[in-house]
Amino acid sequence: MSDTADEGGIPGEGSGEEHGKGAQRLRRRAALRGAERVLARPGFLGTIGQRLALLEEARESYDLDETSDIYGGGIVETLEKRVAGLLGKEAAAFFPTGTMAQQVALRCWAGRTGDPAVALHALAHPEVHERNAFSTVSALRPLRVTSEPRMPTADEVRDFDEPFGTLMLELPLRDAGFVLPTWEELSEVVAAARERDAVVHFDGARLWESTTHFGRPLDEIADLADSVYVSLYKSLDAYGGAVLAGPRTLVEEAKAWRHRYGGAVFQQFPTVLSALVGLDRELPRLPEYVSHARVVAAALREGLAAAGVPWSRVHPEVPHTNEFQVWLPYDHEVVAEAAIRQGEETRTVLFANEWARGGPGLAVTEVFVRAAGLEWTARDVKAAVTEFVARL
Repeated sequence: MSDTADEGGIPGEGSGEEHGKGAQRLRRRAALRGAERVLARPGFLGTIGQRLALLEEARESYDLDETSDIYGGGIVETLEKRVAGLLGKEAAAFFPTGTMAQQVALRCWAGRTGDPAVALHALAHPEVHERNAFSTVSALRPLRVTSEPRMPTADEVRDFDEPFGTLMLELPLRDAGFVLPTWEELSEVVAAARERDAVVHFDGARLWESTTHFGRPLDEIADLADSVYVSLYKSLDAYGGAVLAGPRTLVEEAKAWRHRYGGAVFQQFPTVLSALVGLDRELPRLPEYVSHARVVAAALREGLAAAGVPWSRVHPEVPHTNEFQVWLPYDHEVVAEAAIRQGEETRTVLFANEWARGGPGLAVTEVFVRAAGLEWTARDVKAAVTEFVARL
């Protein structure tokens, strides 16, 4: 399943099914752009002018009279130092993409441990969304610890029947419903990896919003891992980019590999500026988004039951982050059409993301709650659910 941030381009020439999906995606995005009320309004779906307007706030985050960056340095180093500080790590490196950042990190760890095997979840992003990049590009060997829709357990890590040099944990595990373990479970899993003399890497693309669930600050969470990757656009609404943080020696080696992988971009100040704005504007608000997502999730569950839907599932029942899944007992195309029509006809978008097939007669989508969603009361959510179900 893909959210709006991970969708590819609009299909062009091809099958009728591709044309249908492309037309539906265009309608969904148009409905979202034209809506007066939404639960989240991701910046990347805005116009170029709207995206450039983000930088109007940049002077509050960085001295714009400073010289721009050239192949790193300057503003890029400022961002790297800031993220390293937030995560409590010695150093950090900016990367154009998370895919590159994690391949480089794990390649460096493989060289240090002498073992190219990386233990990870079958639903982890590299396994599902990166076209076998680990093995095809970086000579790494992914080992699936579990395929269950939950985080790996300490026993699964401790008793895994093959050796591995690195354990990679995606926090939260997006394709399982943005789920997180408890703090005790996470600590035990990390300890189990240490017992096997493995290093631990966190895929923390959305780690920023995990503090509410764990009840701990970012640096304490990141301290469990040897290295951490964080995305700059998924939660912070930057133009793109990622940061890898860890020991200084690892980060210096990672920068060498970044160059080899084509990640030494000539100038990156627009993306870096947008990330600094995101750290100032969005990061402090993430706990509020998480808290309100729990209000929205409870109202969705109650509203669907009151509207007569024979069965529904909000997963997790109490969201671990500001993002969660909704499952409904209908064909996904039917549900997708109802969601789009609601936006087109009422200018209220309850379900903004793609609906995927979760099984025969079963549809699943992802719900995000961000700044725009804070305006919704539980009553507003239930009223929107009634309007949505009427269109099924």
